[in-house]
Amino acid sequence: MGQNGAGKSTLIKVLTGVYTIDEGHVWLDGREIRAGSPLEAQELGISTVYQEVNLCPNLSVSENIFIGREPKRRGLIDWKEMNARSKALLSRLHVDIDPSKPLGTFSVAIQQMAAIARALNVSAKVLILDEPTSSLDSNEVQELFKVMRKLKSEGLAILFVTHFLDQVYEMSDRITILRNGQFEGEYMAQELSRMDLVSKMIGKELVELEQCAKYAGLTPTGGAESSAAASE
Repeated sequence: MGQNGAGKSTLIKVLTGVYTIDEGHVWLDGREIRAGSPLEAQELGISTVYQEVNLCPNLSVSENIFIGREPKRRGLIDWKEMNARSKALLSRLHVDIDPSKPLGTFSVAIQQMAAIARALNVSAKVLILDEPTSSLDSNEVQELFKVMRKLKSEGLAILFVTHFLDQVYEMSDRITILRNGQFEGEYMAQELSRMDLVSKMIGKELVELEQCAKYAGLTPTGGAESSAAASE
């Protein structure tokens, strides 16, 4: 969690090998890692699904999932095998579609599931979801959350970046707060109130937030939540 400019995107780019870190350490499975490129990050088990689905709508669902890693037979793409594997990956996410059809014929929610399936196809240990709910309606959000809970129960670590406070508390075990490019702290979600979360995000004391909310004619909780969402 953090306002615009807090460092969320920078952190993602460090973890995925887009940026090289200047200081600090990244640990995975008990050992220090340093991804030099997005491909190296994937090989280490770190996959990312970005806010804007970065897929090719003109290609089939299977092609999007396996692009660059297509199963081959006698030097040619094994379409039957690729479609079967795609079907199995999507079934893991409770998605029942024909993976041979163009991705662009499906909803944004299904396209996002295809992006997650692609991430899982590289044996991800850590799945980074960058604002995954921003283009989804409430029903689609709940379907995504079902998938996230299932993946979490299977032992997959999920880094969930969002500005919706209710979603944070619905899904998260721990909340990491960044502010002005710095690590503010990490807290158990059940032990951190929403007002305290907002206070730590923007660097203002609780009494200041309450005064601002009162001045604006809002309740402390509702006002703070609205301000936090807007600031993101």
